[in-house]
Amino acid sequence: MPFARIRRFALPALACVVWTSALVHATTGAPPPQTRRAAPLVDFDRQVRPIIEERCLECHSAEKRKGGLSLATYADALDGGRNGAAIRPGASARSLILQRILGRVEPQMPKDEDPLPPEEIAVIRRWIDEGARETPASPPAPPPWEAPLGLTRGAVPPVTWAAWSSPVDRFVAARLATQGQDDPALVGDALFARRAYLDLWGLLPPPDALQAFVKDPAPDKRERLLTTLLADNQRYAEHWMSFWNDLLRNEDGVTYYSETASRKSITTWLKAALESNLPYDRFVAKLLNPQSPGDPDGFLIGVNWRGETSAAVTPWMQASQNSAQIFLGVNLKCNACHDSFVSHWKLKDAYALASYFSPEARLQLFRCDRALDQYAEPGFLYPQLSRVPSSASLEARRATAAAIFTDARNGRLARTLVNRLWQRLLGYGIVANVDEMDGKPWDPGLLDWLAADFADHGYDVKHAMLTIMSSRAYQLPAVARTGELPAPRDYRFMGPEVRRLSAEQFADALGALTGEWSVAQQGDAPGAYAREFRVGATNLTRALGRPIRDQVTSTRVTQSTTLQELELVNGVTLTTWLSHGARRMLGEWKPAPASVFTKSVAGRFASTAAFDLDVSKASKLWFIVEENGSSAPERIQAAWADVELIGPAGTTPVSSLKPVEAAGLRAGQGPIALAAAKEPLAGGGIRVNTPSRLVYDIAGQGFTRLRGTVGIENTDVGATLQPQIRFFIFDAEPDMERLIPPTPGSPLAQPPQLKDASALVDRVFWYALSRAPSAEERRIAEEAVTGPGGQLSAAGLADLLWAVVMKPEFQLIY
Repeated sequence: MPFARIRRFALPALACVVWTSALVHATTGAPPPQTRRAAPLVDFDRQVRPIIEERCLECHSAEKRKGGLSLATYADALDGGRNGAAIRPGASARSLILQRILGRVEPQMPKDEDPLPPEEIAVIRRWIDEGARETPASPPAPPPWEAPLGLTRGAVPPVTWAAWSSPVDRFVAARLATQGQDDPALVGDALFARRAYLDLWGLLPPPDALQAFVKDPAPDKRERLLTTLLADNQRYAEHWMSFWNDLLRNEDGVTYYSETASRKSITTWLKAALESNLPYDRFVAKLLNPQSPGDPDGFLIGVNWRGETSAAVTPWMQASQNSAQIFLGVNLKCNACHDSFVSHWKLKDAYALASYFSPEARLQLFRCDRALDQYAEPGFLYPQLSRVPSSASLEARRATAAAIFTDARNGRLARTLVNRLWQRLLGYGIVANVDEMDGKPWDPGLLDWLAADFADHGYDVKHAMLTIMSSRAYQLPAVARTGELPAPRDYRFMGPEVRRLSAEQFADALGALTGEWSVAQQGDAPGAYAREFRVGATNLTRALGRPIRDQVTSTRVTQSTTLQELELVNGVTLTTWLSHGARRMLGEWKPAPASVFTKSVAGRFASTAAFDLDVSKASKLWFIVEENGSSAPERIQAAWADVELIGPAGTTPVSSLKPVEAAGLRAGQGPIALAAAKEPLAGGGIRVNTPSRLVYDIAGQGFTRLRGTVGIENTDVGATLQPQIRFFIFDAEPDMERLIPPTPGSPLAQPPQLKDASALVDRVFWYALSRAPSAEERRIAEEAVTGPGGQLSAAGLADLLWAVVMKPEFQLIY
């Protein structure tokens, strides 16, 4: 039950002014003496706590901690949550808790409840401004943690347990010991190998390699495995592409529409940088100061939104916000519009940083899209590192920005990256919020030792990974987290957290297990089987957390959702994938037929395309229109114009034939006027929706040729509509999942075609779960994959694959 509301307000202070005689004042010149009794300080227990108990604890109790914030105790309130300090003693205007209560920072608190009355807000404001004291007699509360700019190189703790001798382990062991823990055991070899393969390659360990590793008696085999995995530059890069794509907003095959500029992929450069292990300081410098044609200028171009946009999202303001967030762990989102309500950053700070990347060196400030008579010139967030560009040219300003960000005195560059790596590999950052590096680390010494070691080794990212992953801290059993992220003061490191497979890891695991991979498709040419990072997102991978990447994504949503459950339990993508994969594993897969005509109609100009095909050997024709990433596919008016068959009796409009299958016909009369055609086409035509599928039986009619033109009838192409569709004609039954059959080859060798139920079950369990099946699991699985007559069943194998893929053992990294 909620506590009853208790409101007590201090009595107004009594002021007594005693004036001396006017004569004395006049003759002495002394001011009239005054005495004033100060208003009593706000009492937290009597005046603030009752408000919190009544209005806040439903979401911010010690148990619930929404946003990582507990207000259950005075100490909890000062600790703050995932977004940093909620209370800044002596500065209510900069305190997040008050800005949330006032609604200046969304969402307003209490969420979905009546706002606090003014008198209660006044009490909280006064309490914070008076120092957020625990009692009226207490001194003001200490200020929140302030992260130093440079790296501090404190002493490494002495060895606590003999085996925990590396610097990382000495920091962690000292902390574990203070928590009352004895020297903990590590995970077994199979679990370690599965964790390492997934973290470095994004792939499950192949059964033969896993079993060889488990049998290896060498005491240094774990570090040797990590070294071997890191040495495979291609597989390492293919996995870590997704991490950097999320951060750098790089997404191949996705168009962010703009009337003035395009969005450029940096995939080629990024993959090469990862494969070569480009030192991180040079990596950042290239992103901030692209000079040659092969450099990643797409990062600074950013996402150019179509139509009228806010001044806060111009490409240079995006560059300001994103570079600060990604490389420094500084959030400038609020003060791209106005002075921040919750930090010391000002509007002018965001504009000064943006001035390094803007067309003009002097930027006019806009506050909430209202122009101000104020201007910003290039300036860094930390004045002690700021430099004046050698000239006002954009090239000079970008070069200066790159030099500042990578300045050896800028400890935030290394600190932010190693914290991101720790969070990625162990599930919880040393600073909990990886985008807010002003938060207090749970071990400042460990964080700065890792950052200094990273910088001392030439900003070698692989070295930093090896340092973390070879530690005993990384090799501890995984700990399951329940509920919200704990506040830093309450966090107790006990080992890596249980993590979910990413969408890409999930998909690549299916590919490796079954031989059925996703297909990367560029244009109308045949695609190629590829790792998941190369292909566009599907309903399945979106449900599993793959982001849209129009914003920086540093941590993905990992909580289970209804959409995720629907896709996993009954989604078409996964069902089809497992069905195809089962047939591949049993050697029953047949290649899909190729089309006789394929044409993409895409972009602002959406050009038409004519075709003239030999159909003399065809008995049926399939006319298919496929959606391929349009901005509004339901609005696209696709058409087969002047489409006709040539035969012994002359010309026959296809529109005069009755289709044996018709899905997606669109009503309409009169000549078809294609968007890019100079004049309406007078011949017969077929109007269709997107997508659509028409089938015509032409057997025995002697037709020899098929000709016509494809395009769309929309008149608003390029203004409010950006089409991306494909037209296909087949003369054999198409595979609707593979309308453009990929070229042979796959990222890994195809699995062996097994004809024995026991061997098949062993492969599934060893590959998917890194272990052998139990006796009961084997019995059930062998029954599932064995069909009538003792033959292996593709349908039964697909069912087994689904059952194994649904196991937490498969979907989680322990």
